[in-house]
Amino acid sequence: MPLVSVTEVVPVEREVLYRILADMTQFPRFMKNVESIEVTERGDNYTLSHWVTRLQGAKFRWTERDTFYPEEGRITFTQIEGDLKIFQGEWRLCTTTEGTEVTLDTEFEFGIPMLATLLNPVGKLALRDNARGMLKAIAAEASPSGHYPNRKDG
Repeated sequence: MPLVSVTEVVPVEREVLYRILADMTQFPRFMKNVESIEVTERGDNYTLSHWVTRLQGAKFRWTERDTFYPEEGRITFTQIEGDLKIFQGEWRLCTTTEGTEVTLDTEFEFGIPMLATLLNPVGKLALRDNARGMLKAIAAEASPSGHYPNRKDG
C-alpha cells in the first residue's frame, strides 16, 4: 500500500496548529482542493466527517473517522466508506526550536489490483502535491507571514 509523508516546519505554536487541524470544517475556506467537509457525528475525541475534494481534476468523496489525541498532538483518520478501497493516515505535530513540525502521513489503495502498478505512482505523486498544498495552506492560516523555513518529504 503506497505511503505519502510530507513534513513542514511552521513558526507557530503547536496548540495553534492543532486547533486549526481539529476544526477541519474550515478547510474549504483556505484549501483550494477541498470543496466541502461536513461533520456528521461527534463523540468523545472523535468525529465522523464527509469530505468532497478534487485531486488532479477528479472529484473524490469519502466519509472518515477522525480520532483526536490533543495531548500527543496527533489526529488519525480512516476512511469508513468512499471512492478508494483504503484511505487512512495521521497528522503529527512536534514542537521544535523553530516552531512546530507538522507531518501528514497518508496511505491509500485504489482497489484495482491489476492497475495498481500504473495507478499507485500517479496517485502517490498527486497525493504528495495535495498534501504539500494542505500544509502550506495550514501554515498560511496559522502564520500570515507565510514563512516556511524547512520541508522534508518522504
